[in-house]
Amino acid sequence: MSKLSLKPKGEHGRVQEVTPQSAGWGHVGFALDRLAPGEKSAAETGDREVCLVLVSGKGRLLIDGKDYGEIGERMSPFDGAPWAAYVPAGNRYAFSATTAVELAVCSAPGAAGFSARLLPPGTHDQITRGKGSNTRLVTNIMPESDGAAHQLLVVEVITPGGNTSSYPPHKHDQDDIPAESYLEETYYHRFNPPQGYGFQRVYTDDRSLDEVALLEDGDVVMVPKGYHPVATIHGYDNYYLNVMAGPKRIWKFHNEPAHEWLFTGLGAPAGSR
Repeated sequence: MSKLSLKPKGEHGRVQEVTPQSAGWGHVGFALDRLAPGEKSAAETGDREVCLVLVSGKGRLLIDGKDYGEIGERMSPFDGAPWAAYVPAGNRYAFSATTAVELAVCSAPGAAGFSARLLPPGTHDQITRGKGSNTRLVTNIMPESDGAAHQLLVVEVITPGGNTSSYPPHKHDQDDIPAESYLEETYYHRFNPPQGYGFQRVYTDDRSLDEVALLEDGDVVMVPKGYHPVATIHGYDNYYLNVMAGPKRIWKFHNEPAHEWLFTGLGAPAGSR
């Protein structure tokens, strides 16, 4: 089993948690709460900023005492765009489930000067990326273009069965703007139907890191560095929620040279097969 892949801890409560300390990095935090109606997820953000993503279900949200009412819409991550909310550093949030809920708690180091806000469906467009068997549906929840956070970048992707995503392979592990940015990343995976599975490879150019994770419903994969493509098998759509953060809130990636030709459309290099 890959050391970068985490299985859910049970079916209820905080079933996934990645902290900078547990991951051995400096920025990204991720947690997943499964709540029954009437149950609550609440915390002080301290020196971190948080993006709450309703993977599924509905609930009432308060941020620093302000009641945002009931939010949420979809009952499955495969059924429409997400509701989310941004909670700055130095705030407190309290989310009370009104239905069964999967709530993702995405975090990174925060800073002053940012405001709490709701991110309802339609805040950012859903776009289709890629072509053929590399087609996937992308929903930016907190992209770099919105300027609304200190470090956090959050995005959802749905990859149809038999397709690939985060592909052709790319990486973002060098603080070398404008060519490439340093961003740690987590993937939270779901499958439809849930007995489906897929694969994710995380590897560096020198292969000092080279792991393949078998992906099942509810798994989390940590990407500290390197390329990280995903493939799902025929008949099972794959959803993942990405959390990225680093010293600069910029997503600049570097494509693996061996597969660069897939972008250019000029054909495979000589000697390939």
